Amino acid sequence: MLRMSQLFLRTLREDPSDAEVPSHRLLVRAGYVRRVAAGIYSWLPLGKIVLENITRVVRTEMNAMGGQEVLLPALLPREPYEATGRWDEYGSQLFRLTDRRDGDYLLGPTHEEIFTLMVKGECSSYKDLPVILYQIQTKYRDEARPRSGILRGREFLMKDSYSFDVDDAGLRKSYDLHRDAYIRIFDRLGLRYRMVSAVSGAMGGSASEEFLAPSPSGEDDFVACGQCDYAANVEAVQVRPPDVDATVPHPALELLDTPATPTIDTLAEFLGVPASVTLKNLLVTTESGEIVAVGVPGDRDVDLDRLAAVLGPIEIFDDFESRTDLVKGYIGPQGLPADVRYVADPRIAPGTVWVTGANEVDRHARGVVCGRDFAVPDYADVATVRSGDPCPRCGAALELDRAIEIGHIFQLGRKYCDVFDLDVLGPDGKPARVTMGSYGIGVSRAVAALAEQTHDQKGLCWPREVAPADVHVVATGKDGQVAAALQLGGELEARGLRVLVDDRQGASPGVKFADAELIGVPTILIVGRGLAAGMLELRDRATGAVVEIGVDEVVDHLAPGISG
Repeated sequence: MLRMSQLFLRTLREDPSDAEVPSHRLLVRAGYVRRVAAGIYSWLPLGKIVLENITRVVRTEMNAMGGQEVLLPALLPREPYEATGRWDEYGSQLFRLTDRRDGDYLLGPTHEEIFTLMVKGECSSYKDLPVILYQIQTKYRDEARPRSGILRGREFLMKDSYSFDVDDAGLRKSYDLHRDAYIRIFDRLGLRYRMVSAVSGAMGGSASEEFLAPSPSGEDDFVACGQCDYAANVEAVQVRPPDVDATVPHPALELLDTPATPTIDTLAEFLGVPASVTLKNLLVTTESGEIVAVGVPGDRDVDLDRLAAVLGPIEIFDDFESRTDLVKGYIGPQGLPADVRYVADPRIAPGTVWVTGANEVDRHARGVVCGRDFAVPDYADVATVRSGDPCPRCGAALELDRAIEIGHIFQLGRKYCDVFDLDVLGPDGKPARVTMGSYGIGVSRAVAALAEQTHDQKGLCWPREVAPADVHVVATGKDGQVAAALQLGGELEARGLRVLVDDRQGASPGVKFADAELIGVPTILIVGRGLAAGMLELRDRATGAVVEIGVDEVVDHLAPGISG
């Protein structure tokens, strides 16, 4: 039983000045977390209880599916990450440090390399596999703009697990085990979520799915089809090319004088045409220094995250002074220099006709036909996705929504096992290359996701599975009500319930009620003026329903079937 008179807790009446989203505002105000630095938070007692409750659910389901828990260090040597290329690939997101002997280290953002090496050291035969290992541990990523409280921090708690199998069939089974376990975990936590197709990004591998908690405060965009079960992160949405007859003849390309029209908006206004008939071409440079022109319809933008998933790390090209053959604002795919690679959205299909740059200052070209005037060597889904776009599966309109990523599962395959030569002796007596899966859950982020999805105007409203207590007993502080509240709290605790008692002297009933609603325990038991008549008041925090109940029956009502 927790007593608020002794609890290390201070609630706040005003929102923190840096709060951007409800979870940030309410977790600070209710005394669950406190900011230490940008993207770094301390967990106070109530917050630590909620965090541990989520951890308990995750651990229970991971153990039930056959996972074995380990704990690896967060401080890691450079060499394994350099061997896989991720020392450079993660770029500025890595926390790098040097020890007193000038050795390079990092704070682990994720642990594929270390788990692979650990299994390599312990497993030598196919009889040692399959194995699923997991840890619940702090991760570190140097976010460029840490924000939204614990939703996007630089230090966060994560469950990461890894499966090791002899063959692809085993990997698919391990992947399905994790998928089913994640469904049970998020169902138990009370989260609303969608499973969507995703891209693997820096993790590598093939198939991957995300578990997204829909929320206006989310930073992930996803689409879902109302007619079929298709759902995908916008980075993984597949575009259906237009049905165009590429054999239809078109008039010859026409050059136009278009002064002072370096943008799609100025061009469309000058010519009196919709932006959708224009072709936008963005120049970027890859990590290797290659210049790539990226074509999308003019009424859309290039989604830089989707593009980076295809090309790797990119930067917007701006060195037009040294490349006078590239005319800023007037780039067209026809006649590009030989060293500039062209990548286009699938909507730029053979037979489609466009208005685009003429590669000359103040000039554009009309009637530019894909397949006749220019070729597209590489297609990629790189344009921004919008509500109403056709579903790639059934053609119905897609709906765009925002969400918080709470889990991600990957079929990594042999990417890491190839780097570290992770082989075991197969059933045929020959070496067999192990295949691998990687699976993550944002444990601390799940706290914020639940707060985002369940809060109301009065405060937090936790599902019972994760709440810091089952019952919040509020004594108004007069005529022996505090003593009665403590006695009831003790009886409820003896029945196995987790109890928070507001036994503070000097706090007004209004303050206590406001704090109870702010803290968000699912059941509030009020010991007030009705006590003299043997009556108490029960409030359901989620629904707001209020009922009166007798003192003699309240314990049996809240803990039915549990003997004292």
